[in-house]
Amino acid sequence: MSAEITPIPRIGDDAPDFTAITTHGEITFSNWQGDDWVILFSHPADFTPVCTTELTEFADRNNEFADRGIKLIGLSIDSIHSHVAWVQNINEIMGTKIPYPLIADLDMKVANKYGLIHPGESSTATVRAVFIIDPNRKIRALIYYPLANGRNVDEVVRLVDSLQTTDSNSCATPVNWNVGEKVIVPPPKTEAEVEERLNSDHEKLSFYLMKRDL
Repeated sequence: MSAEITPIPRIGDDAPDFTAITTHGEITFSNWQGDDWVILFSHPADFTPVCTTELTEFADRNNEFADRGIKLIGLSIDSIHSHVAWVQNINEIMGTKIPYPLIADLDMKVANKYGLIHPGESSTATVRAVFIIDPNRKIRALIYYPLANGRNVDEVVRLVDSLQTTDSNSCATPVNWNVGEKVIVPPPKTEAEVEERLNSDHEKLSFYLMKRDL
């Protein structure tokens, strides 16, 4: 299994398109995505303990993502036969059905498009990664984890909420922000905007740091 390693796609880049076999049949990513947000996540290998807990957690919370207009799709450099067997095994041992597709990527073509092979960590397994992709197929955020450390799905949900909130409300979100909390008012770019903000009913910590309710 070898392929040319390409750079990791960056925030703001177009999400690389691909056609691949998945547990839901062959897909072309751009067609499958449609007008939805997507979370594409990789796991090192099928039938491994940390990955099993992660796939189960994503499955158990699939409706939370669906409610936000998000499709989930997983990937590792395993065969479709391994994926199908593992999905059945997860249902048997965890009582969880995996509702989202898993990409079979034995030739590493998709993994290399997304920069998921880190030879310093492993040349035969994908690192744990999360790509949040918006309906325009732009990469909006990415998170990478080493092989031994499971990711935090709460943080993935929080990050999605933050992205969708800032998109809809022309604002930013502060540290540890969660839905329902105040957001950050964009800093002023002119003296007139400084005056406008100082005369507003925002929570004022400084002329450049203000918060407001949505």
